[in-house]
Amino acid sequence: MKKSICAFIIFFHIGFLVQAQAKHHKPIRVLIVDGYSNHDWQQTTKMVTQILGKSGLFTISTSTAPANPTDSTAWASWDPHFGKYDVVIQNTNNIQAPKLKWPRRIQQQLENYVKSGGGLYVLHSANNAYPDWEEYNKMIGLGWRSKNYGYALVVDSLGRIDSIPPGQGQETYHNDRSNLLITILNAHPINKGYPKQWFTPDVELYRFARGPAQNLTVLSYAKDPLTGINWPVEWVLKYGKGHVYVSSMGHLWKGDIYPLGYRCVGFQTTMIRAAEWLGSGKVTYSVPENFPTTTNISLIDDKK
Repeated sequence: MKKSICAFIIFFHIGFLVQAQAKHHKPIRVLIVDGYSNHDWQQTTKMVTQILGKSGLFTISTSTAPANPTDSTAWASWDPHFGKYDVVIQNTNNIQAPKLKWPRRIQQQLENYVKSGGGLYVLHSANNAYPDWEEYNKMIGLGWRSKNYGYALVVDSLGRIDSIPPGQGQETYHNDRSNLLITILNAHPINKGYPKQWFTPDVELYRFARGPAQNLTVLSYAKDPLTGINWPVEWVLKYGKGHVYVSSMGHLWKGDIYPLGYRCVGFQTTMIRAAEWLGSGKVTYSVPENFPTTTNISLIDDKK
């Protein structure tokens, strides 16, 4: 009898471990929301799907929003169903088409999704979008905004954050893309194991990104090659029970196919690790041996 009980306990314990392990390896469900942008959103979605897909950590779906602000039928039928996913990657931008806006019901769905614990990845130009959506401003922390809206953040020579109040400084802008030395400011699961500094190519450094800047942690910054000012490159926020990751890396312009910024080992690794952290609360994807260094850019060889 005792042997039977022991066998049952061992069998139950093994079954529980197998079930727990299967649950641990359950793919993270990612939804990319696209449909319009002044950037090449179709190619961006393709590249993001390719980068995340090769990790084996995710299942990836896409929800394409209508691109006509007056098509009431299309907008009424569009429903991304955020709640079905662990991570939402925001890849829409209406900076050149202000009338293109998500219906209020969809805005509220995203707000509730993140507040309830969902993960939101704001990809490059997506932080240019929806300046009149106040909860979105809170979610992204800093965005492409006018001089009179919100605070801009800079990192001083001692690694301290200084803020520039509304009305001071300039509106958000960037100069030509350049190779930037990314400096880690705050340790985080996303950048655990990274060198303190690493080079990445062909990046737009946002100057004077502005917003509420609440519940925000700057992960990394880069020095402006023209002025010497250190501007944030990546940051994370807490919004309700959920988390948001924002980065100015990931520029993909019209006509680009597989630009250097997307071929960067550092960028691809960071995207995968950020999405994993947003979707699971931890990072298991390892830092590759060919990760960029303080002096060398590292590129993926394949060309798609």
